[in-house]
Amino acid sequence: MTELADGKLRLDRPAPHVARLTIHNPEKRNALDHEILGALASCAREIDDARCLLLTAEGPVFSAGYDIGGLPRDEFALRSEALVAHPFHDAIAALAAFPYPAVAALNGHAIGGGLELALTCDLRLAATGAKLGMPPARLGLVYSHTGLRKFIDAIGAPRTRELFFTGRNVGTATALEWGMVNEIVAVEKLAGRAVEVAAEIAANAPLSLTGNKRVIGELLAVEGRLDSEVEAELVALREACFRTDDFYEGVRAFAEKRPPEWQGR
Repeated sequence: MTELADGKLRLDRPAPHVARLTIHNPEKRNALDHEILGALASCAREIDDARCLLLTAEGPVFSAGYDIGGLPRDEFALRSEALVAHPFHDAIAALAAFPYPAVAALNGHAIGGGLELALTCDLRLAATGAKLGMPPARLGLVYSHTGLRKFIDAIGAPRTRELFFTGRNVGTATALEWGMVNEIVAVEKLAGRAVEVAAEIAANAPLSLTGNKRVIGELLAVEGRLDSEVEAELVALREACFRTDDFYEGVRAFAEKRPPEWQGR
């Protein structure tokens, strides 16, 4: 096993042609910080001897999302946008560009950016009892159009609206029904089952794996292509939310487990 990001990300090879990345940031409920995201992006780009990438985590939570709750007010907008807009998107882009299939094994709750990270993988297994959710509506966050596209591709527009407008978490049975996960596994069997699925994939024809993944990706990309001016407007809309009082209040209220006091500004 190789330890990366000061031990917060671990790389090992549990089966032939399978590379496994394990998030290990228990003090922050496996929240995603600069070091984890940077190491994940580097691994996804540099691993060239695996035909399946397996992404999982240790403990009762897969990932609680971004680690921005403790930032002080005077640097909140700058640093939160810097974390979400670059390292996270860079990691997501690198994972999406991995030429072979990627499998996420959700050992526990996958929230916010943690859920998008999982949804970027081609297949998802989830442990019984895990909760999946997107809290932007409870944080005052405008989510990225590229991230929302992933949810629409996976579960359709009606379910994406429900997930993002209500801010509710859903259980694995609902996630399976919606198509957000492919399989539910008992928590004590998840690690073994995930390796089994990854090894099954990795044993198949390499050119078929890379070719079919690219065809599927290109077909989805065509469906989601935006006019450049519209895309620029959506990016600006998202960037503006980081500087609002409501976003700061939403994140603080979420961290302090209290109802937010929205100001609409």
